[in-house]
Amino acid sequence: MGSLDLSGRKALVTGAAQGLGEGMAKALAAAGAKVVVSDVQKDAGEAVADALDKEYGAGNGFVAHDVSDEGDWENAVVAANDILGGLDILVNNAGIEITSLLTEVTADEIRKMLEVNVLGTTLGIKYGLRTMRPGGLAGQGGAIINVASVAATIAFPGIAVYSATKSAIDRLTRVAAMESGKLGYGVRVNCIYPGLVPTAMGAGLANDCAELGLFESPEAAVAAVVGLTPAGRLGEVSDIADAVVFLASNESRFITGVGLPVDGGMGM
Repeated sequence: MGSLDLSGRKALVTGAAQGLGEGMAKALAAAGAKVVVSDVQKDAGEAVADALDKEYGAGNGFVAHDVSDEGDWENAVVAANDILGGLDILVNNAGIEITSLLTEVTADEIRKMLEVNVLGTTLGIKYGLRTMRPGGLAGQGGAIINVASVAATIAFPGIAVYSATKSAIDRLTRVAAMESGKLGYGVRVNCIYPGLVPTAMGAGLANDCAELGLFESPEAAVAAVVGLTPAGRLGEVSDIADAVVFLASNESRFITGVGLPVDGGMGM
């Protein structure tokens, strides 16, 4: 994006070892923020943090973090505050998608998506607000950006439970924004709905949908998504990352409780 200035800002991005999260971490750093990368993938996460240091200057870091574990959340916000000297941006990006027909989905698959996507995001909001509110560890207010999905707004086959978890993130976002405002926390809470992006997760979804017989091939699945998208293409990581930078910036200072589609019009 380039025009938004996050100099002096301090961010924690979950699930940032690859894919959209990595792109978000890089975009925030490019705008001037210092970033702590959080992920269960230690080696990949440390590599992203090292790359941020090399490209944008020292001061970034990594913390090993299972977002479904409350103790890990307590550790992550303390570690981020220690590394960065504060915390005023939290991006709840970590998420998983397991493709399945409703007639075949297992209880274990349902629980896994609920734990990472819903429990993980809820705990992120909890510790983000506690850390940024007056009297908190950082205590300077800030912005929380949750990552939902276009799946929360459309009925795409094979991803019912994933869609439900992303719809939950929308509701969590709005109630969190209301509580933050009512209680004077000084923290804006918004979410984005990314469209399909050809990351490892996006490619996996196309392959899975073909294997389930929903489309003739992965290419046909992708073509169906493009056909539903007025912009006429899949999303790019930078499309999504730039929206996160905007919602973290002062240019969005009067925006809270919003779900911002970044989907080329697919979910309209």
